[in-house]
Amino acid sequence: MIKVYGRREIEGIRASCKLTAEALQYIGTLIKPGISTLELDRELESFIRDNGGRPAFKGIAGDAPYPFPASGCFSIDEVVVHGIPSKRRLADGEIIGVDVGVEIDGWYGDAARTFMVGDVSFEKRRLAQTAKDAFFKGIARAKPGGRLSDISHNVQKMAEGRGFSVVRSLVGHGIGRQLHEDPQVPNFGEPGLGSKLRIGMALAIEPMINIGTHEIRVMEDGWTIVTADGKPSAHYENTIVILDKGPEILTMSEDELCEAGL
Repeated sequence: MIKVYGRREIEGIRASCKLTAEALQYIGTLIKPGISTLELDRELESFIRDNGGRPAFKGIAGDAPYPFPASGCFSIDEVVVHGIPSKRRLADGEIIGVDVGVEIDGWYGDAARTFMVGDVSFEKRRLAQTAKDAFFKGIARAKPGGRLSDISHNVQKMAEGRGFSVVRSLVGHGIGRQLHEDPQVPNFGEPGLGSKLRIGMALAIEPMINIGTHEIRVMEDGWTIVTADGKPSAHYENTIVILDKGPEILTMSEDELCEAGL
């Protein structure tokens, strides 16, 4: 069932989303060649807990034989999502997707960014920028009275128009009292289909864009998802809420909002 939230409930979501945005911004300042993803995850958990939140991903169940063991997902180059932190150190020229979920007082926020590690190639930078641009292209259609697939279609059109592919086996989702709620929000599809968009719907919109094929595979750990051809992938995600005038992005920092002119 798709939930529609009222003003007071949205304020609960907003608080979790604010800390999500701040946590991502903080981690972004630490990313550089030589730091390990395990070190980044420890910093992430401390930051979230020190600011009154709980890492929403830690201990969550999935299809893997064990719960997710970390506070954030750290996905390097060909890893699409759900990368598990380790002692592996970041190398110059890599990109890393960082996905963060935060819970405060039973409300959830979820967002992801793809960061550059040192001197990154033009192709990888263009990939990451396209994931971000596809998000904004998608939410331009997140207006009351529209349809879910209007968002999906715009994401696909932007990514494929630049020669990239969109992951089809993974989707965005509703969010609020739970980290993952109905509806699912694919990143591809024809417009005018799916549930009608309503004021008070909270959605995590998350384009996952690949340089090569859209096909993916799951690694032996049951969590880590990589591109089938081993080429890089980028991930950009925000939690939004649909209001009478359109979407409000809840997981962007003040600096990001200013940069985007919002």
